Amino acid sequence: MKLAAAVRDRWPPVHIIITTGKVRPLKIPANALFVPKPYVCQAVVLAMRTFENMG
Repeated sequence: MKLAAAVRDRWPPVHIIITTGKVRPLKIPANALFVPKPYVCQAVVLAMRTFENMG
């Protein structure tokens, strides 16, 4: 989470997908998406398409 927050602060245009096999973090950086493990392929693709549509 610290790395994601640092990336968001330094490079705001970078898209971030947070993932963990544990409980979803209560706070994630602005405009970041969460995909839980184990991955469902369609969830990962949907996250990437969401970013693609954001321009």
